[in-house]
Amino acid sequence: MPLDRDARVRRTKFRAWHRGTREADYMIGGFFDRHHESFSEADFEWFERLLEEQDVDIMAWGIGTQAVPSAFDGPLMDKFRKLDFIDIPR
Repeated sequence: MPLDRDARVRRTKFRAWHRGTREADYMIGGFFDRHHESFSEADFEWFERLLEEQDVDIMAWGIGTQAVPSAFDGPLMDKFRKLDFIDIPR
């Protein structure tokens, strides 16, 4: 049975913010928090696929130290690579 939008957002937010390292949490979770409300269905599916990848790869794509695979290249990765969504608490 498919999840309703609210349940899907809660599940995806949890997965985005519980990656295993604080740096990955801020990068991946911060991106989700900033942009998920404007996600289309295709965007949501893209992000859910991204969450299946290794944190070190996602972070390397975000900071530009590794080439982005074609499956993730595009407008959302362009937003991700800006890193302007990270709000590090002090």
